[in-house]
Amino acid sequence: MSFPLVAPMFPAGREPLPPGMTEEDRAQLLEAKKYQGLMTMGMESCAAKTVIAGVGGLGIGAFFSLMSSSFAYEDPLLRQSTQAGLNNTQKAREIFKEMGRGMWKSGKGFGKVGALFAGIECVIEGYRAKNDMVNPIAAGFVAGGVLARNSGPKAALGGGLAFAAFSAAIDLFLRREPSDDD
Repeated sequence: MSFPLVAPMFPAGREPLPPGMTEEDRAQLLEAKKYQGLMTMGMESCAAKTVIAGVGGLGIGAFFSLMSSSFAYEDPLLRQSTQAGLNNTQKAREIFKEMGRGMWKSGKGFGKVGALFAGIECVIEGYRAKNDMVNPIAAGFVAGGVLARNSGPKAALGGGLAFAAFSAAIDLFLRREPSDDD
């Protein structure tokens, strides 16, 4: 029996199937929904966000280091004196090792900053249960302070303020309204 202006209600697991699906497909659909829910829950966790930000930062840092080392000014006379007695293959191997060390060092730094910021922001967002401008600013302040902690309290405060300002600027840019010129 249906009532006008009332949405139909169905028992759980007995909802109408999408067009083109048979009753035999219902179990597969429910299993796919279950896995989709697990994946969504996993991607919303702070641990997953932190790992993703860390790995992304590692990749970006390595890429920046690779690009900067390819444009780096090298003194051929200095390199000849440090690599005297090496053939071209050995020289190339040394250059690639040096580039790899630089990529690893820069990537670790970017990964550390990304993971630290994303983890702190996720914890703050989970605690406040809001997604607004306060979260990235507070996370930026804490992350900047943590990153500059070894330089003293004045530097930690300055690092926190600078990182908070940078986070606010980036978040304002990302949250802006798109223009209607499209």
